[in-house]
Amino acid sequence: MNFFEQYWPVLVLALWYGYKWWSAKQVIRMLPELRKNGAVFIDVRSAAEFASVNAPGSINIPLPELGSRLVELPKDRDLVLCCASGSRSGMARMMLKTKGFGKVHNVGRWSNLI
Repeated sequence: MNFFEQYWPVLVLALWYGYKWWSAKQVIRMLPELRKNGAVFIDVRSAAEFASVNAPGSINIPLPELGSRLVELPKDRDLVLCCASGSRSGMARMMLKTKGFGKVHNVGRWSNLI
């Protein structure tokens, strides 16, 4: 068995984490402009996680509730999503994009907003 056949799952996982990191860095660079333009910052962690620590100015809409709370979100403003690691906010981004929200950004970890 050659190297690639043996280690391809590890390589795919490393590429996925690398992409998540790179994508979050792109959004972090955009944060000053997004704040200036009135973006809405949404933390999709659970209410308990949000209550324990959160980024100032962010609102909490847990991922399981997001689909039923879409009417609370403006479609004409940028939405910046965060969670504990970037995975739930990535799922939230995909959901919002399929529901017609055009300006959706995943900043990854909530602490990236600070």
